[in-house]
Amino acid sequence: MRILDRYILKSVIYIFFSCIFCFLFLYIIIDLLSNLDEILKYRATLMLLTRYYLSYLPVMFVQVSPFACLLSSVYTFSKLNHNNEIIAMRSSGLSIFEIARNVLLFGLLISLLVFWVNDRFVPAALSENQKIKTQIEEGLKSNKIKKPEVILNLAMYGSRNRLFFISKFFTHTETMEGITILEHDENQNLKKKIVADKGTYTDGLWRFSQCITYNFDHNGQVIDVPSYFEEEIMAISETPRDFANLRQKPELMNIRQMQDYIWRVSKSGATTVIRNLNVDLYQRFTMPFTSLIIILLGIPFSLMTHKRATGMASIGISIIVGFLYYILDAVCLAIGKSGLLMPSLAASMSHLIVLSISLYLIAKLP
Repeated sequence: MRILDRYILKSVIYIFFSCIFCFLFLYIIIDLLSNLDEILKYRATLMLLTRYYLSYLPVMFVQVSPFACLLSSVYTFSKLNHNNEIIAMRSSGLSIFEIARNVLLFGLLISLLVFWVNDRFVPAALSENQKIKTQIEEGLKSNKIKKPEVILNLAMYGSRNRLFFISKFFTHTETMEGITILEHDENQNLKKKIVADKGTYTDGLWRFSQCITYNFDHNGQVIDVPSYFEEEIMAISETPRDFANLRQKPELMNIRQMQDYIWRVSKSGATTVIRNLNVDLYQRFTMPFTSLIIILLGIPFSLMTHKRATGMASIGISIIVGFLYYILDAVCLAIGKSGLLMPSLAASMSHLIVLSISLYLIAKLP
């Protein structure tokens, strides 16, 4: 690596990690002060608070890394421009991309790291964070015996175009109460409704008690007399684990879990839900590369900054550029979830637009 490359990269890395540390520190301090009354009220222990903020570190890293990349690159290149070092480099025959080559490689490494952390650690960290927050709010001690978990008002899209509505699901006994199953045809017309008082999973089969089955025609009218069984074995492929996993929101799933969930939901024909989930899934792949693309966007803005304004101008430019970037991304995702764009295009549209603008501005630099 050339001395010049090390000189530029050293500045970017130092500012990047300084920004990460400052953002994490400020978040913890602000969150502590804003929730101090609740912490004192529930008498949260120091160990519980430590676990709470440690569990949030992966989430914060993923969220602030793009802005830290932007700020570090804008400040570094603004300073080089301020000291006329960019002019000297260009005079020696180096292009903008040759000057910024190692910075872009650093941005690519950060993007890959963000992708890995976001998929491997963030879902588990969010789940742990919510559990600890619930413990704090309920004033529970870490050594208190946990009560058996009960999931209330569970809804699930299952195979064979079925919709499940369950009042109570007991994870420890693998039983459910207040069961309603709606089965649709390929045109989403209701053709069967099953109502049961209780369901128990034994030997790989669901046994429903006090089960009533209604059959419907194409007009939604009941056909024949509803059948009643005191106990009936149901041909349902979903296991208790499938129902238990539904307590997780999409943001609490990793990519593999989301793909599996989308596959199961796709059997129900719920197009709106499937489209929204696909947009969220594709965003998992495109979002991490914000760090790399936003560095490219910051380079031309930093070189167009007035030479007398370096530090504060860098911060101001970073805030404005980052804010506009995230607004554009939110708009594209909203358009995708409305059905006007394909999910893959909606998740990548903002990045493609910003990448095109960045390359155009860099090409226009003198």
